[in-house]
Amino acid sequence: MPYKHFSRDERLGLATLKRAGLTQKDIAKQLNRDPSTISRELSRGAVRNKNSYHVNAAEQRKAAIRVKANQRFRKIENNEQLIRYVADKLKLYWSPQQISGRLELEFGFTILCHETIYQYIYKQQPELKKYLRCRKGKYRRRAGTESRLKRLEDSKKTRIDQRPLIVGQRARLGDWEGDTVLGKEKTIKILTHVERKSGLLLADKLNTATAKAVKLKTIKRFKSISEDKKYTITYDNGSEFAEHELTGRHTKLDIYFAYPYHSWERGTNENCNGLLRQFFPKGSCFATITQRQIEEVTKLINHRPRKRHGYLTPTEIFSGNCALD
Repeated sequence: MPYKHFSRDERLGLATLKRAGLTQKDIAKQLNRDPSTISRELSRGAVRNKNSYHVNAAEQRKAAIRVKANQRFRKIENNEQLIRYVADKLKLYWSPQQISGRLELEFGFTILCHETIYQYIYKQQPELKKYLRCRKGKYRRRAGTESRLKRLEDSKKTRIDQRPLIVGQRARLGDWEGDTVLGKEKTIKILTHVERKSGLLLADKLNTATAKAVKLKTIKRFKSISEDKKYTITYDNGSEFAEHELTGRHTKLDIYFAYPYHSWERGTNENCNGLLRQFFPKGSCFATITQRQIEEVTKLINHRPRKRHGYLTPTEIFSGNCALD
């Protein structure tokens, strides 16, 4: 029968049959393989004695054999003339593309492509990297990459004007606005979420204001909120909200974004952040603030009567103890 390489699944099957005590002939029948093939594979996977077979050992030896077998296909490493030619031209500050093009001009056909030369330099002769014009990385990053990535990220955001009309009317509980409050350290922030109808404030300390940290804090915070009070969140355009798709998926909230420099589109949140600043003024150090202190402050704010609620508190409105007319 024609020979084909053992797959990892076959090796696992072979190990199971070997442990079950089957003979090589019986294993060959089970795996539809030649007995000699089974014998060679068992030898490849032997570690301490020939009666044992280890899948990982067989995989490692297979990889080593493949690397050794492929050495003959390496054009530069197996040709002393090419090794000298490439090194000499690089020392004259020729680029790999110039070397490849010159070889093709001299011989009338492609000897080496420039990618092969780059691979040879970075994997086999890293000391030759100093002759490359661009030495910071393997490839030169194309101009405008950051701006393209930013445009791509912005295209994934659902803007505020696509929110349901009911959100703007504040006719239900469960529509939120989110932002962060910056501390003196610039890296430590307070993540805030404010419910639009009631004005209820939720605040969490962020020791590192990364997108991942914001996502995890938001998911944890909204786990304790009932489903009928979770509909939408409207965020600022900060990079800390970059993982908004995962946040929305886990919290089951629809996430929208205000337009850049349109802070009034999240007026409820901006106002509440101002209330928070009464206790944590601009320029204050957030490193010494604890989550417990933040909770005490939010409790004070949430139990403060609001004129727009007829002097009911955000907590009373949100909990449903008192209803607005």
